Amino acid sequence: MENWSVEQVCNWLKERNLGELVPKFREEEVSGAALLALNDRMVQQLVKKIGHQAVLMDLIKKYQQQKSGLESLTHCCETASQTFLEVISGKNLKSFFARYNTLQWTRSYALPDFPYDVKCILAEKKCPDHSMRIRIIEFLQADMTKYLEGSLYPNSQQYNIVVNALLQAYPFLDEDGNGFLLWKRALKDRFKYVRRPIEDDEQVLRNKCKFGHRRGQTRKPSFAENKLDDVQVQVGEEPAHLKGSAVDLHIKWLKREYMKTQRNWEEVDNKMNTTIKIRRKMINDKAPLKDILRLFPFLRCPYQLFREFQLLTHMDIYKKTVEILEIYSEKILSLHVVRNNPINIMLQENLKQHTEEDVLKYMKMTAACLLLPEVFGDDSSLFAAVNEEVKAVTPVLEVKNPFNMNSCEFALYVEREELAQLDDCTMALAALVAAFHVFDIPCPKRIHRTLNFLESLVFEVRNPASLP
Repeated sequence: MENWSVEQVCNWLKERNLGELVPKFREEEVSGAALLALNDRMVQQLVKKIGHQAVLMDLIKKYQQQKSGLESLTHCCETASQTFLEVISGKNLKSFFARYNTLQWTRSYALPDFPYDVKCILAEKKCPDHSMRIRIIEFLQADMTKYLEGSLYPNSQQYNIVVNALLQAYPFLDEDGNGFLLWKRALKDRFKYVRRPIEDDEQVLRNKCKFGHRRGQTRKPSFAENKLDDVQVQVGEEPAHLKGSAVDLHIKWLKREYMKTQRNWEEVDNKMNTTIKIRRKMINDKAPLKDILRLFPFLRCPYQLFREFQLLTHMDIYKKTVEILEIYSEKILSLHVVRNNPINIMLQENLKQHTEEDVLKYMKMTAACLLLPEVFGDDSSLFAAVNEEVKAVTPVLEVKNPFNMNSCEFALYVEREELAQLDDCTMALAALVAAFHVFDIPCPKRIHRTLNFLESLVFEVRNPASLP
């Protein structure tokens, strides 16, 4: 590749569905040597779409890694001897072969042969709906497990390889530059769901023990399960006193369905409707949150959390949050009180690196969301932990790399444990407000003004709170 001409580089781009970049590369006379010398800043200047930036940088890194890996492997093979093996430690030898296996995996990976219905959707170049996304992710997860020889713990590089292969083969899945992060997160979630019910895999068991599970330990009946037989449930306006056994059937079905990769969401909605009274009674009786989530694990899904909020308040929390951030983000960022805030400084530095209108809008909304407590003089540690460990017991957001489109992460924590992973700042803010209401958690005084501002807009009160 180092000796390629500009035309050879352009042909290489076309073969990898990056033909849109050809005119710019010709204009800038990017040869093979220049291509390998590109850094992140140069790529951002050459390429507008974030998805194309990620794919191009990954291709360059792959080539460089393969080259250095093969050179290292050749050198080791030529110089390897019994003395060499005796000198290096077992740990270093294991690390060497792990790197070699990763290199081989990278070079040999190809997308799986998708089922006929998936192929039809992809051939039409249409963005798949929710159920079709699940099928695609399911096949990718199964295929990765095959390549990993049964392991259920891919590393970050392997996730990147698979997602890049998917977006390279089907660029329309990139969704205006945000597809890489969304598909990668969905793939990671799928592996989590597959690992959760497994009890006989040594690596899974080691990780379960590491994070609080105990092998062979029997669990005592929870507070919530002890109360099931004593609770009478009333559904809708008509009294329908369900006996403990009937309630137990609904709950067991929900727990089994949560473990599946393909879920019957319509039936999930019905079961959640049927059991809402017992769920509200448990929450009002201050049952431990872990017991509530054990019986109703779908409350960990943002969709069901928002739906529960809507059943209680008749308000669409997600739609309202989108409106709030779109209306107030520019106003918040213009306030003098936040000008020297580290979040705002980080935002300004990242804005210089992008020109796409959608990306700039997303970054500004993210910054406005994180700066809300500063605007009202509240304690920001009770609102969001940005690149820090979560310490608050009440609902709080964990945010990592908020302005990096390829690695930003949002999660909702309650009682210092992760409740749900979220796609973006809008969903994160909506989940935070919803959690206080759904789980009937009192709002801390040090964050009261921020949440009062948000709730007054969500519930459309006659005189909503305003920015100071």
